[in-house]
Amino acid sequence: MRIDIITLFPEMFVGPFDHSIVKRAKTKGLLEIHLHNLRDFATDKHRRVDDYPFGGEAGMVLMIEPIVNCIEHLSKERTYDEIIFTTPDGKVFDQKEANTLSLKQNIIILCGHYKGVDQRVREHFITKEFSIGDFVLSGGEMPAMLIADAIARLIPGVIGDETSALSDSFQNGLLSYPIYTRPAEFRGWKVPEILMSGHDAKIAEWKQEQAIQRTAERRPELISH
Repeated sequence: MRIDIITLFPEMFVGPFDHSIVKRAKTKGLLEIHLHNLRDFATDKHRRVDDYPFGGEAGMVLMIEPIVNCIEHLSKERTYDEIIFTTPDGKVFDQKEANTLSLKQNIIILCGHYKGVDQRVREHFITKEFSIGDFVLSGGEMPAMLIADAIARLIPGVIGDETSALSDSFQNGLLSYPIYTRPAEFRGWKVPEILMSGHDAKIAEWKQEQAIQRTAERRPELISH
């Protein structure tokens, strides 16, 4: 898979993509991440990429020309399955979307900034718009990092035991069940005996019951759906 990220601040991605699972995916040759500075596609000598909005509202807006120049430049080299825009008014990104995107080959993520981007970009080039919650950040770079990370860990071959990702929260519409490891007892706090029983069917039943209970307590809207 290849992910191209269009951003005003490519340096923000240096640390997050050089560690953990994303690094493993890149090292294995299963994922390529390419960063593109939007200013490199500006049309004037000052490399300007933003301007005031029509209508007199305060704030700045990313201009259409540099963005389209970059998208069309990339699209000459390959076909993109999705062109994603990170924006507070987009659909909230979830595990289902991550699963779907992990099956794609080429994705562009456009990081929003300032007041956003010229609406014509969204109307004519963007195929998906994602938010990571009901709040506003200073830019779309961190949402782009989160989306890329969520996708990377699902690419076949990235995680050693691929069944591990299948038991994560949200994969089956529920939160994950409680998880324990050694020692079996610590300060009098014991691991549930069922988990050490060796009875696979009963353990699976316990996990399902616990997942439903935890979801009902913490995220009841998931069950109501």
